[in-house]
Amino acid sequence: MAHQNISLEEGLELQCGQHIAPLEIAYQTYGKLSPARDNAILVCHALTGDQYVADPHPFTGKPGWWARMVGPGLPIDTDRFFVICPNVLGGCMGSTGPLSIRPDTGKPWGKDFPPITMHDIVAAQVTLIDHIGIGRLFAVIGASMGGMQVLTWAADYPERVFAAMPIATSPYQSAQNIAFNEVSRQAIFADPEWHGGDYRAFDTLPARGLGVARMMAHITYLSEEALTRKFGRRIREVSTSSSHKEGSSFFFGEMFEVESYLRHQGSTFVRRFDANSYLSITRAMDYFDLAAEYDGDLVIPFRDSTTRFCVISFSSDWLFPTSQSRHLVKALNKAGANVSFVEIDSDRGHDAFLLEEPDFDRTMRGFLNGAAEHAGFPQGGHHAR
Repeated sequence: MAHQNISLEEGLELQCGQHIAPLEIAYQTYGKLSPARDNAILVCHALTGDQYVADPHPFTGKPGWWARMVGPGLPIDTDRFFVICPNVLGGCMGSTGPLSIRPDTGKPWGKDFPPITMHDIVAAQVTLIDHIGIGRLFAVIGASMGGMQVLTWAADYPERVFAAMPIATSPYQSAQNIAFNEVSRQAIFADPEWHGGDYRAFDTLPARGLGVARMMAHITYLSEEALTRKFGRRIREVSTSSSHKEGSSFFFGEMFEVESYLRHQGSTFVRRFDANSYLSITRAMDYFDLAAEYDGDLVIPFRDSTTRFCVISFSSDWLFPTSQSRHLVKALNKAGANVSFVEIDSDRGHDAFLLEEPDFDRTMRGFLNGAAEHAGFPQGGHHAR
């Protein structure tokens, strides 16, 4: 499938020491770039997201993953801002990753794709921004793994980020989250179709393992309250034939609705995501620890930063809990940064950033409008015209 992309023959030097070339970055844009090129917002997607933030997804046909947030008149207003959303390095929707052809072999990288870090992912995005001709981004916004990218932008390229909004994220990957990711990876490794990572050479996919990985991850995205409200202990009938086909035996020919939901999440995910990409990106998340790179001092990478920060957490998020956001805010305050912090009261868990949360929408709109006023943007929309 063709995606909007750039291809740079010079490639990119990775933190691991390997050079990857050519470098391809797939992306989508929305709105218009102002004549002064000062109204660009970079939206960074989460682990299983992609560049189709506001467009229907080309594989699933579903609305963009943040279509409720990005668009004309919406909190990230494309009548006012030029929005760029790239597929991350290591991804499987057009950016260089395990599915890309390796020049020296003529075959996909597959399991041999080099290890990447959040710094590599952001460095690849910098090449895209340079290609478009943008010197400084008005804002970088992202949630979950996207928030890790936001913090990396602010730490590595502070002079190129006017405003930063890290949402439902952390300046490090916790031991608990590393553990969840490892269970997911082991599910993929245990799939008989894994073939040591060379599954495409066997014209197959480790679909069951990847599906279980998705199921495992999805549980962490929701809160107990959200699961109970949506499914409770409701049971649905299943036929004996379908039970046998799915490789499980259900007592009394029944299954809980939450089981059916998770199976659906797993089966739809494997149609749009590559297992080796999943492994590569989850490891990049696990490596992430900004303070560790500065002798454990999170203040140092943000010292005297001129970037305006708005840190957002959700009260029921146990994957990236509010305590981690507070830890970040404390470091930003010590660094002398301009920072505001909002904890959104929600019982929807980590995925609340994707759902209808009026307080979140108001916070997003208010911060961007305030930052735009500080930057000297005209009131209202149409700054790009």
